[in-house]
Amino acid sequence: MTYPARHDPSPSAFSTPASTTLFRRLTWEGTVPLEIHVDPSELPANSDRGLECYFIQAPRVSYLPLLVPEIKRFLTDIVLDGAGGKTVKEEEWWFETEDKVLMKWHWSIGLLYDFNNITASLKKRPRSDQQLTPLRLILHLAAPPTERLLLSPSIEACKQAFMGQLKEADFLRWGNTKRMTGLRQAEQDGIWDGIRSHNFDEYWRIAAKITPTTTPVRPTSPPPSSVSLHSRPPSTDPAGAPDKDGAYNVRSVPVRMYLADGPVLQGLAPPILESGSFNTLRNFLCTHLPLLFPSQKRALAYAVVQGVVCPLDAEIAWLGACMAGADGWVNLMISIV
Repeated sequence: MTYPARHDPSPSAFSTPASTTLFRRLTWEGTVPLEIHVDPSELPANSDRGLECYFIQAPRVSYLPLLVPEIKRFLTDIVLDGAGGKTVKEEEWWFETEDKVLMKWHWSIGLLYDFNNITASLKKRPRSDQQLTPLRLILHLAAPPTERLLLSPSIEACKQAFMGQLKEADFLRWGNTKRMTGLRQAEQDGIWDGIRSHNFDEYWRIAAKITPTTTPVRPTSPPPSSVSLHSRPPSTDPAGAPDKDGAYNVRSVPVRMYLADGPVLQGLAPPILESGSFNTLRNFLCTHLPLLFPSQKRALAYAVVQGVVCPLDAEIAWLGACMAGADGWVNLMISIV
């Protein structure tokens, strides 16, 4: 059975290939300020205790284990003497905030920064003129709480966690992981190498093979009621879809919601609703967080994506293609108004 096409507005300029690349690059080039203090009680004897603070503008897509070698060079060159440098073991390092919040190795730096901001906003109401402030971290050189860190601080462990997130995102989008498992080992390594070297072109040369494109597919009229919400709409059938890898043809956009002092939530986010209309951030949040985002009342919270307050009329498909993290996930930070 076929359905007549809906008369929708023309595609947004934000969905052209050029604008897609622009938004992806803006996301990639985003950085956050970190202010790292070494716990003075853990510094070896004869260390220069007046210089144990290190500032860095870190890429949002990077991870703390990737910063450890640079921080160690700083400590070795400036803070520690020869004997002290030999006693410091990177595998025993770990980070926490001044409020004793443990920094997860497998979360990207941008995710850590944004989550800390929404948590801090509960304790102190942000001002409209507030400047971007560094995330103050305490670096501990010993006694890591391994049962809470979940994985070691090694770069290899971080890579494996990152690849696992990519595969999970791949499965949610397509119902299988064929795109990820179909990559050669050299290509999978190339994705991670792009993260390590913060090389946009190197990363996207491979990531483009598994990430949906943003050319809009005009949704059809409502499918019959027997079609499940979790099934692809008729417009995504191979015979009728001009772009089977399009963002509007995925089963679900990989989305996670982060609440301050609360659990990390995950829900299905189909790009097109059963009604045939595009799924928007407003609809998604009204469905999964109805108390904070009531459908008929003013929202009591707002969503932050990649450090930016996201408009509620943003299409879920577009967010998944342009504003997802390097691991393929759209991370929504939910902050109370």
